[in-house]
Amino acid sequence: MKVLGIIPSRYESSRFPGKPLINIDGKSMIQRVYEQTSKSTLINKLIVATDDQRIFDHVKSFGGNVMMTLTTHTSGTDRCGEVIEKYSDFDIVINIQGDEPLINPNQLDDVINLFKTESVQIGTLVKQMTSIDDILNPNRVKVVLDQNNKGIYFSRSPIPYVANTNQKDWLTKAKFWKHIGIYAWRMNALKTIVKLPKTELEQQESLEQLRWLYNGFKITTVETKIETPNIDVPEDLEKVLSLLKMK
Repeated sequence: MKVLGIIPSRYESSRFPGKPLINIDGKSMIQRVYEQTSKSTLINKLIVATDDQRIFDHVKSFGGNVMMTLTTHTSGTDRCGEVIEKYSDFDIVINIQGDEPLINPNQLDDVINLFKTESVQIGTLVKQMTSIDDILNPNRVKVVLDQNNKGIYFSRSPIPYVANTNQKDWLTKAKFWKHIGIYAWRMNALKTIVKLPKTELEQQESLEQLRWLYNGFKITTVETKIETPNIDVPEDLEKVLSLLKMK
């Protein structure tokens, strides 16, 4: 099983422009993501996919693999789709979020190990939710699982809805799963997915995985106990710095 790791990285960000190059205790965010991901025991080749010359040059400067991609991509998945046109001889592709400088390589290996089962098309992570505030928060993506740990539906709404029960008691009545956004695909699945047109459901929820489910793909999940912080806005940086000091 030959695995290609891709870290999509854009310079432009509405909430935090230039964040891949911010300094986090002496190293840029993209370098920290790259170095953490490189600790995976199962990724055979790792590439940063960017549309910005500054990021391209910086990754080269610390010895990383990097590929320039189009500026027109609207998602990391689409950027991965361009990369695999050049690296089509891999079996599995895993998309690593470029804004998680403390990403745990064991989580990446957990997702990749799902593909030891030949029927798995897409793999991702879930974590059990323990806070009703998170369940009600539309920025926390929830997923309902079937008996084989495949995602039935993903939503920004609280799912499942626990009928005839006060919201404060929901956690005692049902399990709630948070989606952790690391995706891996079989190569042939990704090649098909990037050609699919957007669906109404995907646009309504602003969740691209609903396009895949709508078109009949199965998303297999594995549970993780770990959740590392991502950096969306400048204020998130302090939490990461605090965790680095604890190491």
